[in-house]
Amino acid sequence: MLAVARRFDVAARDARNRALGKAGERCVFDHERATLAAANRHDLVEKVRWVADLDGDGAGYDILSFEPDGRERLLEVKTTNGWERTPFHITRNELAVADARRETWQLIRLHSFARQPRAFAICPPLDAHVTLTPTSFVAGFS
Repeated sequence: MLAVARRFDVAARDARNRALGKAGERCVFDHERATLAAANRHDLVEKVRWVADLDGDGAGYDILSFEPDGRERLLEVKTTNGWERTPFHITRNELAVADARRETWQLIRLHSFARQPRAFAICPPLDAHVTLTPTSFVAGFS
């Protein structure tokens, strides 16, 4: 076990995951803009915002986009090089925003990203589509 622990570089893994996540967000951002341009909604193309890149990762979604009819879309992007059923992490804040903004929030799951990217959307309630398992806890003093 000690040999495995010495070879496992947590910081490198986190850096790779951040780069993969950012690449996935860029892909969805570009796709959203192209979709609106194809629908001749150039007024909305300029309003699409990569919120996670511009404002940070605390909004509960990564990209603010729009339907061609002008309705908002709040997109949380989860990217993997694995297959579509590869587990992913989701924050308490992302779950809260998904619940509060059910009509506009969507999780966009990108998979097989390095080989042949594929995507699908999951709409709230998320627990109707995935199993949510707590994996970390905040320890406080009482």
